[in-house]
Amino acid sequence: MRVSAWQMTLAMLRLPVIAWHLGRAGALGHIAKITLLPGWMRHLCGSLDRLVRSGNARRDAGGALAEALIRLGPGFIKFGQALSTRADLIGPEMGHALSLLQDRLPAFPGALARRRIEAEAGMPVSDLFRRFDDEAVAAASIAQVHDAELADGRRVAVKLLRPGIHRRMQSDTTLFYSLASLLEWMAPNLRRLKLVTAVDQFTQISAMELDLRLEAAAAGKLAENMADDAGITVPWVDLEHTTSGMLVIEWVDGISIDDVEALTAAGHDIGKITEAAARTFFNQVFRDGFFHADMHPGNIFVAADGTLVPIDFGIMGHLDFGERLFLARLLTAMLDRDYEAVAKLHADAGMLGDHVPLAQFAQSIRAVADPVMGKALGDVSLGTVLGQVLQLSTRFEITVQPQYNLLQKTMMMAEGVARQLNPQADMWTLARPLASDWMRDHLNFARRAETLVEDLLMLATRLPRILDALEERRNEEAPQQARQGGALAISLLALGLALLALFI
Repeated sequence: MRVSAWQMTLAMLRLPVIAWHLGRAGALGHIAKITLLPGWMRHLCGSLDRLVRSGNARRDAGGALAEALIRLGPGFIKFGQALSTRADLIGPEMGHALSLLQDRLPAFPGALARRRIEAEAGMPVSDLFRRFDDEAVAAASIAQVHDAELADGRRVAVKLLRPGIHRRMQSDTTLFYSLASLLEWMAPNLRRLKLVTAVDQFTQISAMELDLRLEAAAAGKLAENMADDAGITVPWVDLEHTTSGMLVIEWVDGISIDDVEALTAAGHDIGKITEAAARTFFNQVFRDGFFHADMHPGNIFVAADGTLVPIDFGIMGHLDFGERLFLARLLTAMLDRDYEAVAKLHADAGMLGDHVPLAQFAQSIRAVADPVMGKALGDVSLGTVLGQVLQLSTRFEITVQPQYNLLQKTMMMAEGVARQLNPQADMWTLARPLASDWMRDHLNFARRAETLVEDLLMLATRLPRILDALEERRNEEAPQQARQGGALAISLLALGLALLALFI
């Protein structure tokens, strides 16, 4: 994303209002404690905090910031949820609090919802739906959801974007980009945090959420990926009536995955649900590289037969093969408590500067990870551990990798769900066989790929000699040329078959 000087100026004019809400909620005093910020900025935040803080302001950092973001509106709520992944910047306590930030706003009227449906579908509501409930069953910052029945009797959920949401989100993302650019200019030591890149990522995700056809496509892709997996099903989408501003998707009946009492009363096996959730999450991240990145309890239901049913596919994460391989190696090294290998993986990925001693970094990772390895979820917070690990980035000047931000957020959400579902579960024990199997299969592929590259490089070094030999024989007799051409063709065919065999 790029903004003009005029857009940046307009964005900066909003700062006094933002500072007022942050100050009244008591968030500026906590922001003043962020050591990565320049001294003068921390002093300014502290002074403003003393001037405008309200008498009933929240004392906890995360609660104060969450309250201020809710006051500031939809874009800030979404930004707060994204910011929860940056424990290296705001600290683990505030990061954990923001991960719980609820995206709920009052619903817009049913009459307006009906007008929006008619504008999107180009037909009266009565022609599209046999029944449509005016009262929304859920309302968030971007959209709200209504219960309805299609003309053919199928029950569906109808998701509608809020009026004016495109303009408001555009204004907010321009502000965030301006602030990130300004911070990186005023405090060069913040550049390694890649704040502008993180805002670009946030802007892309927000743009996808504002086109419900992309959510429909994401649901379709996840359904294809999970089609042969036991224990999970993805709702079908009515593509015929889905538009950029309206999503029509299968209605889901079930029990929220964090309602343990209701699940137990319904006769569900909590242990099996935990294992299915862990396996499903692992397959999405490592096997497919395409995962649901908004896995809070309200987005996962358990059907009557025990099947997991995810909903709300507006935020999806992507990891390419190299990123998945890095994470799998990292997970395996952590499970084996080989912290020297963990340090080397970071160095090989270019995350550590040449001046960072690997032994010292490995020792710091050990200090954070060793106390929690093998413990049940009820005895340790993975979110806190991740926050402590990410805080090491300040000490060792680790280059932050924005592509993993969504995954970290998803892991923290999944941990919260798993802790409520089964606090005695040992996620390390669940993860080990999944990691081992995936690594065995894909490292074999990696070795084959490496062999292929070596063979191709060897062929490339021989190619000039082959061309020289062909040039020398160009003036020889035609029959002999034909024989040699046939031999060359056979040789190339054999080479092609050999290369194909490397993939089979």
